Amino acid sequence: METVKFEDLNISGAILKAITDMGFEEATPIQAKAIPIELMGGDVVGQAQTGTGKTAAFGIPLLQKIDAKSKKLQAIVLCPTRELAIQVADEIRNLAKYMHGIKVLPIYGGQDIVKQIRSLKVGTQIIIGTPGRVMDHMRRKTVKFDHIHTVILDEADEMLNMGFREDIEMILSQVPEERQTIMFSATMPKPILDITRQYQKNAQMVKVVKKELTVPKIEQYYYEVKPKNKEEVLCRLLDIYAPKLSLIFCNTKRQVDELTLALQNRGYFAEGLHGDLKQSQRDRVMNGFRNGKTDILVATDVAARGIDVDDVEAVFNYDLPQDDEYYVHRIGRTGRAGRTGRAFSFVIGREVYKLREIQNYCKTKIMLQPIPSLNDVTNTKVDKVMEKVKNMILEEDLSATMRLVEKRLNDEDFTALDMAAAFLKMAMGGNDSQEDIERPAYGDFGDTGAEEGMVRLFVNIGKRQNVRPGDILGAVAGESGMPGKLVGSIDMYDKYTFVEVPREYAKEVLKAMQNAKIKGKSINIEPANKK
Repeated sequence: METVKFEDLNISGAILKAITDMGFEEATPIQAKAIPIELMGGDVVGQAQTGTGKTAAFGIPLLQKIDAKSKKLQAIVLCPTRELAIQVADEIRNLAKYMHGIKVLPIYGGQDIVKQIRSLKVGTQIIIGTPGRVMDHMRRKTVKFDHIHTVILDEADEMLNMGFREDIEMILSQVPEERQTIMFSATMPKPILDITRQYQKNAQMVKVVKKELTVPKIEQYYYEVKPKNKEEVLCRLLDIYAPKLSLIFCNTKRQVDELTLALQNRGYFAEGLHGDLKQSQRDRVMNGFRNGKTDILVATDVAARGIDVDDVEAVFNYDLPQDDEYYVHRIGRTGRAGRTGRAFSFVIGREVYKLREIQNYCKTKIMLQPIPSLNDVTNTKVDKVMEKVKNMILEEDLSATMRLVEKRLNDEDFTALDMAAAFLKMAMGGNDSQEDIERPAYGDFGDTGAEEGMVRLFVNIGKRQNVRPGDILGAVAGESGMPGKLVGSIDMYDKYTFVEVPREYAKEVLKAMQNAKIKGKSINIEPANKK
């Protein structure tokens, strides 16, 4: 992969400073290809999946064009779900950290529209919204499109799958013709190409071609964790597996520094490696890792290039990589020279869907594992200590030591078992009393008659209310933030509908849909009874 630094892309100093704060060292492939075209004002069709850095690929050029002195609406970003709208708004705000006067407003269904109208009246330059809610504001005339110079369609194929094509075309027809239109989509079906032909001008296709890769001889596992528990889970895995050398990957330099310090404070021999280190520091850290003085190397993707150490027994993805290809480069650091290696990935919430993309890309299976309990850690430590004790009894002359122990036992009021237990506890470094961490529970919905891994939900609205499957799909995905492609079969009847969703998402969908409306009608949704 060719390295392109952000400072080589003609980006303003204020945005570069924000990028540095966010900890990113170089542009991802889609950023390196798309940003120069967008900065020149060209329309772009970008084929890129989630996790490739596409938000910054359109967010950086967008911010560079915004006139902060004007409070007029200048840009719209359309997203399929409220979850994505919030994520995109957060990232653009981070990129605009040092640009004074920039207002970014996410607007989506399920949020109080009166508050949105009030925020719009105050003035905002950038709206990040779902098509349905943007259309709602259009009808109310609470948004004015007169000064818009940029329109971005993010995850365009997902929006079409959710039935938003008419809304998208209506919005595009209302914004000024003299504008820049940028579209990102994971796939390029005919409807996407139709929109490109009709609403974009000489759009350049930007595509990140992914090679088909397989990953042999590496056992791959993942753990569903909460952000606050990552460090504790990592330490438990280090204690249980006790790898000779470990590589831990983080996405930012700041996270490398924080994790390295935390591990050192817990007594691990860890060092950090990232782009801010001088060459002499890098050499010192790498020499320590090669000669075994350092057991654990915490690094960013860029800093880890060129690491060629055969004895790495485990790779930890403390943060899931930005790009699928980085995953392959990371875990390829273990399992060298015919050895079997292990790779552990930490997944937070919806990142599980990003992990599935990585599995498809690598043509590999990444197995879900339960988080080790403190008992697991304790038992592992005991086994290791007892194995050493056994070898010492078999191989060494302990007669002099036994006489010392025997004398002490005669002088004190405790048994040989008391002394053995105390020695064992000392050898294990004391006992951990930290609270146990459980894997998130998804709830037991019983058998709802759905496919394996899915839950069937009953919705009290059907064909007689002029509802289409696309309306159900759009409501479920739009309200819960779940990608529409994960919704299973939708069976419509005259007065009700059955829809299947992934079991791990069912609780959230039920909660999100409690106050939802479909075609303006309030609904009731609950787990279905088995047919």
